[in-house]
Amino acid sequence: MQLRYNFRLYPTAGQRQALARAFGCARTVFNDGLRARQDAHEQGLPYISDGDLSKLVITRAKATPERSWLGEVSAVVLQQALGDLNSAYRNFFASLAGKRKGRKAAPPRFRSRKDNRQAIRFTKNARFAITAGGRLRLPKIGEVPVRWSRSLPSDPSSVTVVKDAAGRYFASFVVETGEEPLPETAVEVGIDLGLTHFAVLSDGRKVANPRLLRRAERRLRKAHKALSRKEKGSANRAKAARKVAKAHAGVADTRRDWAHKLSTRIIRDNQAVYVENLAVSGLGRTRLAKSVHDAGWSRFVGMLEYKARRYGRVFARIDRFFPSSKLCSACGALRDKVPLNTRSWTCSCGTSHDRDINAAINILAAGRADKSNACGGTVRPAA
Repeated sequence: MQLRYNFRLYPTAGQRQALARAFGCARTVFNDGLRARQDAHEQGLPYISDGDLSKLVITRAKATPERSWLGEVSAVVLQQALGDLNSAYRNFFASLAGKRKGRKAAPPRFRSRKDNRQAIRFTKNARFAITAGGRLRLPKIGEVPVRWSRSLPSDPSSVTVVKDAAGRYFASFVVETGEEPLPETAVEVGIDLGLTHFAVLSDGRKVANPRLLRRAERRLRKAHKALSRKEKGSANRAKAARKVAKAHAGVADTRRDWAHKLSTRIIRDNQAVYVENLAVSGLGRTRLAKSVHDAGWSRFVGMLEYKARRYGRVFARIDRFFPSSKLCSACGALRDKVPLNTRSWTCSCGTSHDRDINAAINILAAGRADKSNACGGTVRPAA
């Protein structure tokens, strides 16, 4: 399986200028290609193929006085930017045809130098390398210092250099890794995600919601207020904007680190993990949107999924319409409704339930029922 390893870069002043030049050239090629295809569509001309587009916006453009500076950066960077445009169009067409799963893909849009994230990608053809001294050698940029937090498990197939809104630089390596199965255990767990408690496990444990954005609101409000008082276009406004971006980046980094630690602990301790397939995009449009986005359920579940695949664990999502909160885990009786403000209830069989623990137990039972038996079929009885 392929994984990404991210490391912080500390380029010198000259290297930052070279990276800014590369970001600008990649952005220009992307926008020129998008504009060429849009013009062809408006004029009723055929769709420009990938090869013809590369000749038009890279090969021929370098020979013109207006785009001669494209030759100052690695050609691989320009080709990868054009490859991103081609992938965006393929996803858009597949979405229109109904061949692509998930949400509908929008048509590609123009990139701006004011975007919060700037990125360029180098493949093996660019001959990037990691030096003996631990630096990252990039063509036409130089040897960039890297802060290594761990070693790469194999030679990377590509590296993406990213500049975020806070002005930080990162190197994102794509490496091929094999599975590293952990010792088997008989423990399985169902997880009910929520806002009062971030996660409630079927064994009765409750993980408190860190509410990282809520805790940082005072600092963020102060930074945003300082930004609003600066004159637009001034250097002080740019400094204030970086402070706001750094404050938000700190919250995001803390949330990611917390989710990594929790997901690793759950995968290490359990042979099978079952979670409910929540409609996060829908919940993000309700009055609870701020708390939903602060929780970061989707990223956490994604971490559980790829870590289970890597470490030889079982992971499954339970259907979002499964009535985990209304179903008695003792007798199987189904209640008509259980309002959100009802945190505990008693079934007609006499069993008292904690709402979240009962839901986690039902999620675990549903996950076990959907597991394949020895013949390859599920063991859940037909309705």
